[in-house]
Amino acid sequence: MPSPAHRPLPDAVITRPPMRHDWTRAEIQALLELPLMDLLWQAQQVHRAANPGYRVQLASLLSVKTGGCEEDCAYCPQSLHHSADVAGRPELAVAPVLERARAARQAGAHRFCMGWAWREIRDGAPFEAMLQMVRGVRELGMEACVTAGMLTDAQAARLAEAGLTAYNHNLDTSPEHYGRIITTRTYQERLETLERVRRSGVTLCCGGIIGMGEGPEDRASLLQVLASLNPHPESVPINALVAVEGTPLEEQPAVDPLELVRMVATARILMPHSRVRLSAGREQMNREAQILCLLAGADSIFYGDTLLTTGNPDVAADRALLAAAGVRVEEAPTEPLCLA
Repeated sequence: MPSPAHRPLPDAVITRPPMRHDWTRAEIQALLELPLMDLLWQAQQVHRAANPGYRVQLASLLSVKTGGCEEDCAYCPQSLHHSADVAGRPELAVAPVLERARAARQAGAHRFCMGWAWREIRDGAPFEAMLQMVRGVRELGMEACVTAGMLTDAQAARLAEAGLTAYNHNLDTSPEHYGRIITTRTYQERLETLERVRRSGVTLCCGGIIGMGEGPEDRASLLQVLASLNPHPESVPINALVAVEGTPLEEQPAVDPLELVRMVATARILMPHSRVRLSAGREQMNREAQILCLLAGADSIFYGDTLLTTGNPDVAADRALLAAAGVRVEEAPTEPLCLA
């Protein structure tokens, strides 16, 4: 029989986890370095309180404008600085994007995310089309998320008016390691973009990537920056590098899946009520490792065969995974939403 200290608590008696914004790097690194069973135990206590019933949100991701990006992100096959640049695909128009959104809803997705390979949002016809896409996705009853680089206060306000649920703008890595990964945009510019999104009233989707040559202290530093934001980002994607041929990081070794489990668990402890999204790199994980991430506190997965330009498990495999884990999926809308 387990001792009282190690006996699982029923959901009904677990107290609401405290919200902190003052985590030190030393505290976070200590969490990351805990014996895995102890780390999972702590994460479970928080996750059961924040997410009773183990519900997972399914999100679908579509690349609207692919390749030719002016940024030099070392991991990205969409950068015009790298031989892997996937430019040449036409930018998608409003109607086919909304058709993909309808298909995602029918397949069970609750959130529809759209990406543009831009350094910053471009005014004029491209931005007007983006606004139409956001309105169309929201009219389907789905959450709408956009990732398109930097933006102005005026653009953020118009996206909010169109009904945008969330804006994705990842920090990618720690401030200390950042210069080894990206030189065309500063860390401060990323933080300023997050501030503009916050001021508009749109929620934040902001996380990072592991496996880019960073050290344990960098992972702790990235999580400290995220957990210091007040309020915490509503959505925190945790990605493992997918090393793509033709990018500067093509020779990076694959991430140990247990390292991704540790990042998910620590993010859950630090940001109890954020959605922790198990994102890129999931295709390289076996079913058991993915279930460990769900156990550690991941409560959203990206759903569909691609993530912008890299692979992702197919829909049937994901449904089987979630059924095996015994987690419930947030129900996708069955009827379109009429917006005023």
